[in-house]
Amino acid sequence: MFLAETEPYDAIILDLGLPKLDGLSVLQHLRSSGNEVPVLILTSRDTWREKVTGLRAGADDYLAKPFEFEELLARLEALIRRSSGHASPILVCCNVVLDTGSARVTMDGNPIDLTALEYRTLEYLMQHPHKVISKTELTEHIYDQDFDRDSNVIEVLINRLRGKLDTGLIRTRRGLGYQIGGPDVGT
Repeated sequence: MFLAETEPYDAIILDLGLPKLDGLSVLQHLRSSGNEVPVLILTSRDTWREKVTGLRAGADDYLAKPFEFEELLARLEALIRRSSGHASPILVCCNVVLDTGSARVTMDGNPIDLTALEYRTLEYLMQHPHKVISKTELTEHIYDQDFDRDSNVIEVLINRLRGKLDTGLIRTRRGLGYQIGGPDVGT
């Protein structure tokens, strides 16, 4: 509960059978305190009544064990997309189209070859159009926790993306971060 209240997660996977405080109580506390992060309940409790109880307590989705990892991943991707205001797996900004289902990026209909880090960077920026994303936030979403945050790798990634895409698509907001689809850039 402490981490959910202090860290900016994209989504939370919550088990109902927690040792000290049950998952429904944790969920109800998060929702009553205004935390709107998408929550997927993952549990062995699979009756329809338990699912309804979990959803009414504020869960966004419910997955019973056993499950296939691909289903869990697809549900998380959908939750994160919807929480960012994107119901479709297709993200569009100006002439760039990113298909999260196939991990394919095109510009003016032509495929763009991106590394995994370039793809994750572009995907995160496109999931948050017009928002200024700080270097720290971007680092937290594309790297493991132990990454050196003082590195200039983010600047290098952004410059490589600019070289592969329209140079004006990603703007640097001095002292603030990066922005895709800003006021003088198309949607």
